[in-house]
Amino acid sequence: MDAALLAQALEGSALGTWMRGAWGYPLVNVLHLAGLVLLVGPILLLDLRLLGAGRAFDASAVSRVLTPLAVAGLALLLTTGVMLFAADASALLQNRVMQLKALAVALAVANALWFRLAFARYLPRWDRDAPGLARASATCSIMLWTAVFVAGRMIAYV
Repeated sequence: MDAALLAQALEGSALGTWMRGAWGYPLVNVLHLAGLVLLVGPILLLDLRLLGAGRAFDASAVSRVLTPLAVAGLALLLTTGVMLFAADASALLQNRVMQLKALAVALAVANALWFRLAFARYLPRWDRDAPGLARASATCSIMLWTAVFVAGRMIAYV
């Protein structure tokens, strides 16, 4: 099944119909924004710590506290994002800003997974032994999640 047919099926589903109803879209949109805050707030704080801010706080401890919050935010964002997409899937599938947002989400998640796999072992001694690529990953994270946020807000205006 191609993407256009899948988008039409999603849009025509009970979920798509409910999302276009009186309360569906506004309610899910608020939850989507809550997920964004829950993801981007902790990720930004963690990335800034990894880049050298807040050295009074151990990088491992900061990661241990903030990562589960960010993962919960991502789960909420992905769930509500599919629901929001269902409201107007055919048009959104063709929207260049939506395509950019989807690409930025995929790259940001891939970057986070790569960081965890490649560099998590450095967290206990981060301030003495952080690889340059790990710091580059933190910088990319900030840029990618900012792009997701901006693209998400711009979808309605293009």
